[in-house]
Formats: sequence, structure tokens, C-alpha cells
Amino acid sequence: MVHIAAEVLVSRLAEWGVDTVYGLPGDGVNGVMEGLRRNAHRVRFLLVHHEEAAAFMATAHAKATGRIGVCLATSGPGGIHLANGLYDAKLDHAPVLAITGMQESAVLGTGYQQEVHLDQLLADVSVYNQMVVNPAQLPGLVDIAVRTAYARQGPAHLTIPIDIQVAEAGVDPYREVAPAGPPATAPIYLEAPVRPREAEVEAAAEVLNAGRRPAILVGIGARGAGPLVEAVADALAAPVIKTLPGKMVLPDDSPYVTGGLGLLGTAPSEELVENADTVLMLGTNFPYTKHLPAPGAVKVVQVEIDPARAGLRLPTQVPLIGDVAATLEALLPRLDRRADRSHLEHYQQRVREWNDKIAALESPARVPIAPQYLVRQLDRQATDDAVLTCDTGTVTTWAARHWHIHGRREFYVSGTLATMASGLPYALAIQHANPGRQVICYTGDGGFAMLMAEFHTAARYGLPVKVVINNNNSLGQILWEQMVLGFPEHGVRFGDPVPDYAAWARGCGGFGVHVDKPSQVVEALGEAFAHPGPALVDVEVDPNEPPMPGKVTYEQARRFVQAWLREPNRAAIATTLFHDRIQQLKA
Repeated sequence: MVHIAAEVLVSRLAEWGVDTVYGLPGDGVNGVMEGLRRNAHRVRFLLVHHEEAAAFMATAHAKATGRIGVCLATSGPGGIHLANGLYDAKLDHAPVLAITGMQESAVLGTGYQQEVHLDQLLADVSVYNQMVVNPAQLPGLVDIAVRTAYARQGPAHLTIPIDIQVAEAGVDPYREVAPAGPPATAPIYLEAPVRPREAEVEAAAEVLNAGRRPAILVGIGARGAGPLVEAVADALAAPVIKTLPGKMVLPDDSPYVTGGLGLLGTAPSEELVENADTVLMLGTNFPYTKHLPAPGAVKVVQVEIDPARAGLRLPTQVPLIGDVAATLEALLPRLDRRADRSHLEHYQQRVREWNDKIAALESPARVPIAPQYLVRQLDRQATDDAVLTCDTGTVTTWAARHWHIHGRREFYVSGTLATMASGLPYALAIQHANPGRQVICYTGDGGFAMLMAEFHTAARYGLPVKVVINNNNSLGQILWEQMVLGFPEHGVRFGDPVPDYAAWARGCGGFGVHVDKPSQVVEALGEAFAHPGPALVDVEVDPNEPPMPGKVTYEQARRFVQAWLREPNRAAIATTLFHDRIQQLKA
């Protein structure tokens, strides 16, 4: 049997530790599919219903495991569909390799069917981007693509014409001008901890020791360094704000944590940002600058692995280029333990008050079902090592505030891109990588509907993901954003008929139940979590529950009232807002 170039491609991926490729076949990648078939004992192909889901799965695989995620799409429309998921990987710094097909090289440039130059289309999203034009380039380009994806923490892209895929492996029609061949074996990529220079660590310690009202902002770049972060917080008596992607760095009941920041953050965190005089940023490139201190208002020490991102959001007195854990190990001995704990104690009290107000909104007596009650019950029934994947929308606010990190729990979300539809594919990939772990997708109806076909993928592969739909039959986040801008809602409620997502789950061979009463929530979640296969709980929640920011500004309130006066559903919205306020006053 003649070995084809696509076999070399797949074999090289296996040597890099790749065990799964997520994708959808097509005539533009039939050669790669044959390479996968011949190497099925080494690399598994996981068939999806939409290429966008494949890219999300590769991204989630990379985020959850630290190993490169790989997705495959055919030429033209297949490759185009990858773009959204690849941008998610780019903006959240996840190492991904996208492999796409291309028309036969002899017809390129003729306007052949589905001829889209994917190397040009995906140039902006890729940290490495090449079209393979010679079978001898493989496996060298695979090595470079994988190394670059790891080194630059983003998506690499290889597009391969179909005639190159099926050409005899190792053939080099241009040998007389060929460069030196690739190395015989692919080295294992090991990321050594990067430490900043001693002089910079000393300078950072001086800034932090001099501060009187310190704050720590921690992101996903500090993952695995939680105990060191708490040790620094203890030494400085500094409250800790967690970004949304960094939610799992520290437990939510840590005595130092004030919660999140921004529209889905907490009042204590907003107050802390306003009052801090010194900020230590750890592994975060927090993109929402309007929620950060005003430039020049605070002194900043930032620990960042990428020199290009240091000082990007705030003027930084001391940028520390390094791994968070390694840097904090060097920094801790130089910090003076602060005797005055009043700054920290003030925010600990503010957190207790905030938690009481939030808990008051979780009442089972509220009808329609309060989304806060739903996610709190989900939180109570989930295991101590559960993984929650969260879609984008109002669900993001409820998860940020009512899903609690403790034990070995994890939390994944499309952070900087904040794209809808990522929650379900994320869950599938993470469940595939962690077969014995409880994986829950918490999504809105809008995000679920976009890629709901992938529930069938879960059933087909026996992936026991649990999907909980926060169903307000609308694009709830957009509804409230319109009103905060001063506009009455428009084009955001889906209306009748309401899709029966539970029936879809059952039609796929999974468990599905519809819930419209608070008394049904606990039992339905229990049944879904006990089901051995994929399960879906579709919960009708109050469509008029607003995801209020931690602190409402005067301008936000003014514009909201302006919109409310012209709002067709103002009576229902007013009833919900009034009820929420009464509950919080009681607390």
C-alpha cells in the first residue's frame, strides 16, 4: 500500500501527543480523512454537525488540558465556519491547530467550485498560517505550526490542496531547490517557568510594600497558583478580584475574594477598584478598561508572561515578565506582612453584605422561576469536582455570581470574544478529555439553539454532559443592553411557538425534561445528574429578570428609565424589579 502525505500529517500529530481531531469531512479533506482512517488506532476523529463546534471543541480541549486542540474542516465553507471558534482561541490565548482543505493545486486561481483562499481568510486569526504546496513539507510544517501555537498561545492554520494530501508521502517534485529536511522526530514541548530578573522583583516588592490600599486582580494566567496568590494577599492584607476566566483560580469562599469585576461583577469589587492605591495584576489582560482604575490613579505591578501585554491596560510601574507561580515564589520573601488589616476587613464585611443580597434573590417562592434560584440549585447539586461551561448572555452573570468554586471545580467561558454558542461544544470536548468527571453546560436558549445539533453528537459518542438551559425565550443580555442605552427593546424576544428543547434531547436518545415551576427544579436536576448519558433540563425562567451590574451609575439609571417609559413590557419588568428590591431590603 502506498503511503500518502496525509498519513505523515496525522502520524506527526500523534507524535505531538494529539489523540483527537474534531471536525466534519468534505471532498476537500478526503485525503486527510484517509490519513485519519489509517491512523485510527493513534488519533481519533470526532465527527460534529457544524465546523464552528469543532473549533470550539479544539479551543476547550486546549483550555482544559493545556495540550493543543486540533480541528478539521473542508475547503471553502467548511473552513469559513471555523473562524468564530478560532477567534475564541486567539483572544483567550489557547493553542489550537486548524487543518483545512483546498482545491487541487492545478485549478487554484480559476474560480473553481468552493475556491476560497483560506490561508488569506484566516491570516488575521492565526499565529502561524501556511498553505502546503509540496508533500515534502510535511512533517516539517506540522512541527512549526504546533510549536508556534504553543509558544504564542493561539491558533495555527495549515491548508492543504487535495492533490497534495493524496500524493505519495515524501515525494519532492522540486528537490533541486528544496530546503533542508525536517527533523526526524518531533521534540516534546515543555514550557519552562519564566522568572523575571531579581532587580525587577525587588522593585515590585518596594511598590507593593509602600501601598496602603492594595488590590489584586487575578486572571486565568494564575491558574494553579491559587495558594501563592492567597499567601501574597495575606501578606499585603489585599482583597482579590477575580476576572471571569480566572474564576477558578481561587475558591469563592476565600477570605480574600471580593468577586468579579465589570457588568457581571460585585459591588465590593467595584468599590475596591475606586479606592485602591496599588494594584497587583496576576495573569490577566483584562480588556474592559472602563472598569479599571483611571490611568495614573494607582501604582501597578503586573505579572505577565507575554511582554507585549505588560502595561497594555494600565500604566505599569513594574512589569514582571514571567510565570505567575514562579514570580510569586520570588516575590513573597520580599513582602512585608502588613499589621494593619482594616483595609482587608472592610471588604470582607462588604462581601458578607453583598452575599446576603445575592442570596435573597435565590428564593424558590418567586414565580416565574428566578434564574438565580435555578443556578443556585445547580450549584448545590453539582459535585465538588464538577466542570461548568458557561455560554454568553444573562447566564454569564448568574454563573459568575451563583456558581461557586470550591474543591476541584472548574469554570470555562468564552472570555474576551464572549461569543454565543460555545457552551455546549466546550462541554463535549472537556467531557471527552475527562470521561469520569461531571461536566455541565449552563446556557441560555439563544446560545443553545445556535449549535443544538451537537447534543446529538454527545448522544452518539456517549458523552454524559448535563445541559441546563436558562430559557427566557429571548436574547436577554441584548434586551437589557438596549435599555441601558436608553432604547426600548426591539427584536430580542422569540415569541411563539416556543421550541421544545427537552423533546429534541429525547429525540437524540438522551434525557430531556421541561420545567416551568420552581417546585420542579430540584427533582429535574437530580434526575438529569443521575442519568448515565447526556441529559438536558430546559427551565422556563423569568424573562424580565435584569442582570444588574454590581454598581448602577446615575447615567445607566437615567437611560434605563428613559427606555422603560417607552418599553412595551414595562409593567412586567417593573414587577420583577420591585420584587427584587423588596427581597434585598429584607436581607
